Amino acid sequence: MRKPMLAGNWKMHKTIAEGKQFINEFLPLVTNETTKDIVLCPTFTSLHVLSNELKGTNVELGAQNVFWEEKGAYTGEISPVMLKDVGCNWVIIGHSERRTVLAENDLTINRKLKAALDTELIPIFCVGETLQERENNRALEVVKEQLTNGLKDLDIKQNGIVIAYEPVWAIGTGINASCTDAQEMIGYIREYLGKIFNEDFAKTIRILYGGSVKPENIAEFMNKEDIDGALVGGASLTPDTFADIVRFDKNV
Repeated sequence: MRKPMLAGNWKMHKTIAEGKQFINEFLPLVTNETTKDIVLCPTFTSLHVLSNELKGTNVELGAQNVFWEEKGAYTGEISPVMLKDVGCNWVIIGHSERRTVLAENDLTINRKLKAALDTELIPIFCVGETLQERENNRALEVVKEQLTNGLKDLDIKQNGIVIAYEPVWAIGTGINASCTDAQEMIGYIREYLGKIFNEDFAKTIRILYGGSVKPENIAEFMNKEDIDGALVGGASLTPDTFADIVRFDKNV
């Protein structure tokens, strides 16, 4: 059985004070949710303070990005060693906003994945197609290419990586892929991972869905065979809303 995982990506939201207030309200709501991995990914500026707030709790800390070198003359970047030092266990890599807004490509994403794995950070590796690519019947091709290039030459131990399928057209738009659409793609991802690695290994890799996930639809996604959780954006910014998503099995 793959352990369910609910991860909140705060993107460029919340000051340190706002983050602390969120934690104070959120933790009591999920303290009994010990059968799931719960991860919060705040901004870099909040990582140190929130790391202290989360110590000894059932909520883990993740970062939204990482650089591929341990140290050096890379102004403005954050190394995987620094993320481990501040208390992160997880890091989001290859999010569509990094790809489209900040021009990240498969090569840089592959280097970041390798750096994270070498530092024993667990990557949440994002893949997904745009609306135009889906309308042109290229969704499977695009995701396959992202997986092939992103995972090239990586040595991944069991439970060492999580894949997040995020159709770009469903992120922050209020439009979510149907449960059937999500299961079809995530099932394909798992099948393709079996070819890159092996079938037994692919069965253990957790694959999340992301894209306008809300308390009202999370249970439907979680009922699908290959969907193991969610990478949540806007709905993770409000404590009770994200708590309701985490407690999806209580709302069925």
